[in-house]
Amino acid sequence: VQLVESGGGSVQAGGSLRLSCAASGYAISRYCMGWIRQAPGKEREGVATVASDGVTSYADSVKGRFTISRDNAKNTLYLQMNSLKPEDTAMYYCAADRRFGCMWYQLLRFADWGQGTQVTVSA
Repeated sequence: VQLVESGGGSVQAGGSLRLSCAASGYAISRYCMGWIRQAPGKEREGVATVASDGVTSYADSVKGRFTISRDNAKNTLYLQMNSLKPEDTAMYYCAADRRFGCMWYQLLRFADWGQGTQVTVSA
């Protein structure tokens, strides 16, 4: 089981990035998938989830700016991030699980995590 994130980088405030997470070793179609982030000196926090039926949930801090999606045929998870702010600067991890309800606030309990991709937003 492996999750590999990509797409991070450095952008100015107001810019956009699209993160991807490629899964191997299992089919993500049966899993709740999500994104977690950790800013320097801060605790990890759940960002967004997408259930196997496509239902999504978002933390208030990103609602209306971020969009999570999945392509089960490609076994890949995405996070479209628009209107980025300096406070979005963090390492972003994708995660998968199917034991819990698929809500953003449950993400820290997920078993499978990737290695992360860095997002840096400058003012």
